[in-house]
Formats: sequence, structure tokens, C-alpha cells
Amino acid sequence: MRLALSATLLSALLCAAAMPAVAQTTDAQVQADDLSAEIAALGQTLQIGPLMDVMREEGLAQGEKLADDMLPDTGDSRWSAIVDGIYDRDAMKAVFDARLAAELAGDPETVAAAAEFFGSERGQQIVTLEIEARRAMLDDAVLEAAKVLAQDMFAEDDPRIALLQDFAEAADLVELNVVGGLNGNFAFMKGMAAAGGPSAKLTEDEMLADVWGGERDVRAQTTEWLYSYFALAYQPLSDADLQAYTEFWRTPAGKKTNAALFAAFNEMFTGISTDLGRATARQLQGDDI
Repeated sequence: MRLALSATLLSALLCAAAMPAVAQTTDAQVQADDLSAEIAALGQTLQIGPLMDVMREEGLAQGEKLADDMLPDTGDSRWSAIVDGIYDRDAMKAVFDARLAAELAGDPETVAAAAEFFGSERGQQIVTLEIEARRAMLDDAVLEAAKVLAQDMFAEDDPRIALLQDFAEAADLVELNVVGGLNGNFAFMKGMAAAGGPSAKLTEDEMLADVWGGERDVRAQTTEWLYSYFALAYQPLSDADLQAYTEFWRTPAGKKTNAALFAAFNEMFTGISTDLGRATARQLQGDDI
């Protein structure tokens, strides 16, 4: 004879069966929240806030150059206000942080390894030197001096150049920055097209062909800037420190961190380039933003 379960007992069994699933969900959420906090802490370790301050200043300077090249009749204050809004530091950081978190979600090992390296005394020295060098190169005189420094190092076959080349190759910095630059140029043209600018007459394939037509110049300018930056930024580092930094980028965690950082920067700059293209087209038409 089959015995019937009482409603109370059946309810208790069902609750007991459901409890592990609830506990697992809760544990997973706690782990996700913990990882999100660790990624946010990694951003602080990498000094993303101060870096965004410098990138904003770089962007404002590029906005002035863009006006000189394409908008000679634009009033300085009007265009400056537009560019100031596009290079909003908090908005830039929000886009970067969100994409970095998405890229590193579910990968606590990579986050931990990156935090360990960059949180060390050596790592913090490197991050600080990188930001200080970018800030210094906002000054045209410093930029030119850094270019001369790098050119002299190449001309004299300075042993340090080999280390810098090894470093650049380990993190694929030339190629990734070239791709980022080309993507930015394409986004700029699409932004102009969307606002009825000159590129509106072009098909997407024609825009891509135009962008790729400038690849050689982008590569040359990118390579020159990067090695000038390396020569200046890493000058205080010992060879051992530079080699340790290079080896970090060769580790699985280093490669994943590098990919995540470039994905975050590319998303941020693609949005900025699109907005700049749109704003430029409207300025050419004499429209208010």
C-alpha cells in the first residue's frame, strides 16, 4: 500500500530540496560582488582616475588641433565648450570601468595576478612613471625632447632599445594602438556621416578604404610616439624592473589583463571619436550642438 505524505512533510521536503539551489545562487552572487569589488580595486591600483585626468587633457589638446585643421572659422569658446563636454572625465571613466568589469568578470585569477603585480612597490612605481610621462608630454617641448631621446637611442643602438622593443612586443603595443587609432578614425568618419558631414556621401566600404589608406601614417606616428613615451617613462627603471614588467605581459594573466584594458580603452575612444565626428559635421554646417 502506498503511503501518502502529509502536506506539512511534503512542504518541508520541497523546501529542503530547494535550499541548496538558493544557497548556491547566494554564494554565486556573493562571489560576483566580491570580484566586482576586486576589479574596482584593481582600477584604483592602476590609477585609472589620474590617467583619465591626463587623457582628458590630451583630448582637449587634440580638439584644438582638430579645430585648426578642419574648423578654422569656429569660435574658440564655442568649440572648446563642445570638446570639453565630449571629454568629460567622469563619463570617460564610467565607460572604461564598465567595460573592464565586463571583460574580467568570472576571471578572479587574472584580477588577483594583476592586482599582485601592479600593487607591488615595483608595479606602483611603473604606473606612476607612466602617468607622469604622459602628463609631461602634454608640453610640446617635453614631447620633442622625448622624441629626440628615442631617436638618439636608436641611432646609437643603445642596449636599452632592445629591452623596450621586447617590452612592446610582449604586450603587442604597436599593433594594438594602431588598430585603436584606425578604429577611432573610422568612428570619427561614421559620426560625421551620421550628422550629414562630408563623409555622408561615402558608403561604409569607402570609409573603411579611406581609413586603411592612412594606415601607414598612423603606424609611423604611433610607433614614434610610443617609443618616445617608453624612453621617457621607463628611464628611471632598472633593466631588471623593465624585464619583470615585460615578463608579466607574457603570462596568461598579463595577456588577459592587456586584452581587457585595450577593450575598455577602445570602447571609450570609439564613443569619443563618434561624438567628435558628429560635432565636427554640425560645426561645418553652422549648427548648434
